[in-house]
Amino acid sequence: MSSMAPAQHGEIIFFSIILSMVLMLLPLPGVMQYARPEWVIMTLIYWAMALPHRVGLGVAWITGLVVDLTSGGPLGVMAFAYTFAIFLVARLHLQIRQYPLWQQALMILSLVFLVHMVSVLTSSVTNQVHLWLPVVSSTILWPVVYAVLRKTRRVFNVT
Repeated sequence: MSSMAPAQHGEIIFFSIILSMVLMLLPLPGVMQYARPEWVIMTLIYWAMALPHRVGLGVAWITGLVVDLTSGGPLGVMAFAYTFAIFLVARLHLQIRQYPLWQQALMILSLVFLVHMVSVLTSSVTNQVHLWLPVVSSTILWPVVYAVLRKTRRVFNVT
């Protein structure tokens, strides 16, 4: 029996957040660009819900700053939005984890809407017709994101 502590695999969390940022930056064809899911906040929500001691306000803030820098938006806007959303998840993570997946998806709808509204209100985009599309696509994809990240967490024994 080894006296070494089990690996916590923090690099898996880091890699999943980086992958979500890459998905955010990938160009999408035509109208699909308006329905781009909010990959980053969904990833942060999953990890904050599953491992609140590992992913909290600091991770959300830093991730938001990186998103602000990569997207060219005003510095600190997404950092604030992500931190606020993760604050709510941290306060409610025990309840959210008990919800069936469809109720979690409704919680995701609320949180993604909150984050998306912050980005819309601070952008110069005047076309508000597609405002709900990222919120709807994120809500629909939540069960898939949840399943993939949960499987990843279990396969790599992320604790």
